[in-house]
Amino acid sequence: MVKNGYEIVLTAERCLMSDYHGALFLGFCACAPKNLWHPFLFFRFICPSGPVKRNGEAILAPYGLRKIEAALLDYGFSRDQVIVVHPEKLKKVVGPNTKIIGISSNDPLGKGPASTTFAGETGLVNEESYIAWKFRELVTNPYLKKWGAKIVVGGPGAWQLVPEEPRRKLGIDVVVVGEGEKVVPPLFEKILNGESVPEVVEGEVVDASEMPIIRGGTVGGIVEVARGCGRGCKFCIPTLAKLRSRPIDDILKEVDVNVSVGQTHITFHAEDILRYGARGLDMDPDAVLRLFDAVSGHEGVTGVGFSHFALASVAYQPDLVRGITEILESREKLGPSPWIGSQTGIETGSPRLIDKHMRGKVKPFKPEEWPDVVEKAFAICEENKWIPCATLIMGLPGETSDDVIKTIELLERLKDYKSLVVPLFFVPLGALKNEKAFTVFDLRDEHWELLRMCWKYDMKWLRELATEYLRKVSWLSRNFILRFVKWIIGWVDKRFDQMLEEKREEIRERKKEKTGHILEAEAVS
Repeated sequence: MVKNGYEIVLTAERCLMSDYHGALFLGFCACAPKNLWHPFLFFRFICPSGPVKRNGEAILAPYGLRKIEAALLDYGFSRDQVIVVHPEKLKKVVGPNTKIIGISSNDPLGKGPASTTFAGETGLVNEESYIAWKFRELVTNPYLKKWGAKIVVGGPGAWQLVPEEPRRKLGIDVVVVGEGEKVVPPLFEKILNGESVPEVVEGEVVDASEMPIIRGGTVGGIVEVARGCGRGCKFCIPTLAKLRSRPIDDILKEVDVNVSVGQTHITFHAEDILRYGARGLDMDPDAVLRLFDAVSGHEGVTGVGFSHFALASVAYQPDLVRGITEILESREKLGPSPWIGSQTGIETGSPRLIDKHMRGKVKPFKPEEWPDVVEKAFAICEENKWIPCATLIMGLPGETSDDVIKTIELLERLKDYKSLVVPLFFVPLGALKNEKAFTVFDLRDEHWELLRMCWKYDMKWLRELATEYLRKVSWLSRNFILRFVKWIIGWVDKRFDQMLEEKREEIRERKKEKTGHILEAEAVS
């Protein structure tokens, strides 16, 4: 243990420092309003603390934090200077010598699509999300500032902290937006030397060959196999970035790091796993199969999954989907469930909105083919034991009632395929960052019908999927989660329509109140 604290302390808010019993999809619960479960129950049964060493060092940490740790060590900082620590163990490692506390967050202010849909002032439940609550609690901890350390925040949600007001309010000194491996080490060097630095630092694109090898285990056994996407959806930051695929040798080194700490189920992270090794939109099925073959057959690996796939890629390369499943089944490496669950994006059933905002999403198909592409992909997924967890975006710029109806019609076509569909409010990001955010106050009658349909759709499959997905979670946590799932399904099913009407009435009253305040302000002025 370093006396008087480490110079550089890296951490993340509490919701990111959990392995969720190995069931990584439970991490989405962190975007729920914090009055949904009592904090004790949430952090005990759904989001348990990740393992730590006696000195507070985290055995598992978010992948992005591990990349920054590796970049600092590669740059020349020593192990005696840098530590990745659990947020509840900061007092063990922060002291008079500490000059920098680096914090990673996915959604620091609760302004991401999931949080803004389900929690917060403009969401379906007017209550702060768990993830925003824990971030605020972390950065405002007076102990962090006791010896004058600089608070530096990065991660996927750093864009929320670019405006000066939230940074001042939360006491954040520097924000790093984008890829950090190149810019963070010299930034930290300047801070340690007492030099002035910008309050907002833009990241630089990192070539695949320059991405550092992680030195510690990751939450979910995540290993990045490719970065960026290149499909160019206007609302999505990763899809606007160039696709870069990492060498298999580098991937296997990170697999070894995870296996060495007990993370034997490996989760590939890529925006579209089927385009690993691709050049632009020209897919390379052989490269993908080599990746799965190499990792699933690697010593110590007990399971392989992946974070994301694109529906257009599935529809275009069904043989590749079958090939992946055959490799994993032949080695009994499907993971903790009898199927593979992964995220994907439907976003809309409207070919017009596809053409307007995401033409690249459907390639090599045409925008007008999108509903057929989605259904074909869902059918291929079902044949190959892939479970899509698909997002929809409500309130895309220029969306009309007819566009929403087309999405409802598409969901009707998909209802018999085992899957989940999550409706999310539009958040202005990427090329659409100057557009208006969609809120609960903007919901039309058609949107309410879409919400009702998504609920019915998901409830049809949730019991079965939850039972299968959680089969390797500890008996106590599995029992709690399944009991809660069954209770909430039964309770809401009985009064879902009543709840929707109550919420709509609440929104009408909030709109009246808001209008009244505006009129009062105008009268005073």
